[in-house]
Amino acid sequence: MGILSGNPQEEPMHYGEVFSAWEYLMVANKAIADHQMLMNHVGDGDLKKLLKDAVEQAQQEAKQVSEVLKQNGVGLPPAAPEPPSVDLEDIPVGARFQDPDVAAAASAKVAAGLVACSQIMGTSIREDIVMMFGQFHMNKAALGGKFLKLTKEKGWLVPPPLHHASKSD
Repeated sequence: MGILSGNPQEEPMHYGEVFSAWEYLMVANKAIADHQMLMNHVGDGDLKKLLKDAVEQAQQEAKQVSEVLKQNGVGLPPAAPEPPSVDLEDIPVGARFQDPDVAAAASAKVAAGLVACSQIMGTSIREDIVMMFGQFHMNKAALGGKFLKLTKEKGWLVPPPLHHASKSD
């Protein structure tokens, strides 16, 4: 195998891995800024805490991916600055995102992240990259479960049509 044997961190990244990691970092940076902005709109304490957890998780992922890209001589995508903190009452009622909408948007970002992690894992050949995105995938699955539980508990979940089997006599 030559260049692809031994320590995976010494193996070159292929173009797909470079692009996927770079794109993942760009999206993670955007998710951090979006979640921080949405926290300004949230009145529910449980949702605010969960969004804070999502931000911290994304920041940790961004740090790890940044390190891999830097170690491989790849320039990093731009990151949005942290939005300022705003008191919820300072946001006009018609301009506020409602808590159920914030929870749905955050859940959708987690779901999209799961798909992205799976795609990167499936196309990578470096074991360290596969393992890193596998860890991200597990963390996102756990976070998604927390969002699902919260939306059910708060009555915010809008389920698709439910199928009830008809009973035939």
